[in-house]
Amino acid sequence: MIKLFDSLQSSKEKIFCLSFQRTGTTSVGQFFKDFGYRVAGYDAERSTTWSKLRFLGDLEAIFHSSAFKKNQVFEDNPWFEEDFYKILFHRFPNAKFILFTRDANKWFDSMANHSYGKTLGNTFRHVKNYRREIEFYEKYTNQNYYENLHVIDNLLDLNESHREHYTSIYRRRNKEVIDFFNYVSPKSLFVGKLEDPDKWQKLGGFFNLTVPKDYSVHSNKTNK
Repeated sequence: MIKLFDSLQSSKEKIFCLSFQRTGTTSVGQFFKDFGYRVAGYDAERSTTWSKLRFLGDLEAIFHSSAFKKNQVFEDNPWFEEDFYKILFHRFPNAKFILFTRDANKWFDSMANHSYGKTLGNTFRHVKNYRREIEFYEKYTNQNYYENLHVIDNLLDLNESHREHYTSIYRRRNKEVIDFFNYVSPKSLFVGKLEDPDKWQKLGGFFNLTVPKDYSVHSNKTNK
């Protein structure tokens, strides 16, 4: 385990990774694991159905769950979804937030490759995040959407014809997050670029962690 130095772990403040999926979220989780933090990643989300609870608006069920209470760092679903970051900021005013961005076109390539040309994860939740509701409703008129919120179904195509739509959402949402924290609490948000070779050292500096110059992590690479 890498040596800790005056980290936020001692205060147990919550840390939320707000980066869109396919923007290094799993690597962020591994970074904090390497520094001895308790991290809730994708497995925790699945086991506690946090995304379904957020979608239904039952946020206190998330915040009072044992998995949420025992962990300090949170990445992947549902933290990046829609405007959840605003709720998290007001619910946990001492929390810290992380936003990594990357080239929007490379991000879209990773999205399209992840599930072999299909939408990622649960399609009903996906279309809400990426504004494809009408297309979904027209194609799946009689489906019980809410009954299957926890199901990974990959129902819609995700291909080159969607590039402009997705990349515009990606750029806009990243700007919205940055603008929000610049207004309410600039010191609460770390912003980094996934392409930056010194990103982990800079992230460590934000959390008062001493990160070796040769430290690197790249988890959950896209299989092409």
